[in-house]
Amino acid sequence: MPLIDFVRGYLAGHGIEAITVPSEDGTKAALYATIGPDDRGGVVLSGHTDVVPVDGQDWDSDPFAIVEHDDRLHGRGTCDMKSFIAIALAMVPEFLEKPLKTPVHFALSYDEEIGCLGVEPLINHVVETLPRPELVIIGEPTDMTVVNAHKGLQHYCTEVTGHEAHSSAARSGVSAIAYAAEALGELNAIAEEAIRRGDPSGRFDPPYTTLNVGMVEGGTAINIIARRCRFDWEFRALPDDDRDWIPERFTRFTKGLETRMREVSRDAGITTSKIAEIPVFKAGQDSPAELLALNLARQNNAHAVSYGTEAGYFQAAGIPAVVCGPGSIQQAHKPNEYIELSQVRACETFMHRLAGHLRG
Repeated sequence: MPLIDFVRGYLAGHGIEAITVPSEDGTKAALYATIGPDDRGGVVLSGHTDVVPVDGQDWDSDPFAIVEHDDRLHGRGTCDMKSFIAIALAMVPEFLEKPLKTPVHFALSYDEEIGCLGVEPLINHVVETLPRPELVIIGEPTDMTVVNAHKGLQHYCTEVTGHEAHSSAARSGVSAIAYAAEALGELNAIAEEAIRRGDPSGRFDPPYTTLNVGMVEGGTAINIIARRCRFDWEFRALPDDDRDWIPERFTRFTKGLETRMREVSRDAGITTSKIAEIPVFKAGQDSPAELLALNLARQNNAHAVSYGTEAGYFQAAGIPAVVCGPGSIQQAHKPNEYIELSQVRACETFMHRLAGHLRG
């Protein structure tokens, strides 16, 4: 909220009123503001205000203070994607300098890093109450190349419930950890199957749907048969892949494990819940967002990436989208995250050209 309040105050200082769409608990908010005619759609500059944690990372400097070194700006979020937001906001005086024929909109959302939670309510509010935007440019780090497609993401949590017993009485217990290990083995087998299916489009790296187990926890003590084990996993599906085959195959396998577990304890079992989903972003034919971004970036071809953005949400709402922003995704989420100053300058040039385009 302090960040949103700062932006709202900054815009108000230039005579621009911002709309906020708070989260259900009121602790966070998305922001939407317009420069130019308010009776028509325009170009949205979209970014997320949250960053990933720095806990456990070995930084050489304060991650929340900008440090310039060797033509780089170091700090959490410098490439993902606070530089894009900062550059867009720094353009406000130029956007105001001469009348815009086509408006520019700022869309700042929250909780992108845990499933794009803030952008969907913001889009719904805009579509229901304001003129529908013509297109959106999402400033995720692409090295200022134009991106017109990305994989989708589904995040699941699997809870395995066993039956506690002394470790010497193995036949009277059900080890949640042992059965979780079998389930994890099935996820590995599914991942191998996804690799064999490959990427028919030839556009993505890695060239297949990927699967990752990010967290595993469980057990009480070395001499207790574990009653509980939990693991979180995700898969990033190619845009044209069947996104149901992975959870369906995994559920069939765990149902088989449950049958064996309940031979010992009727209370044992396995549940899998979907935590979050980021929709795929598909290339659109003659997309006005892609055509504009290619023109502003002085490029001829668009690319595809494997990470997720809010582009799929805008696309689902009927708003053409494109991803183009400064910085490299290879630096995102890492200790000593940085952005090259050359990338900042390239984004500034992109924005200056956008201002000229909006003036007609």
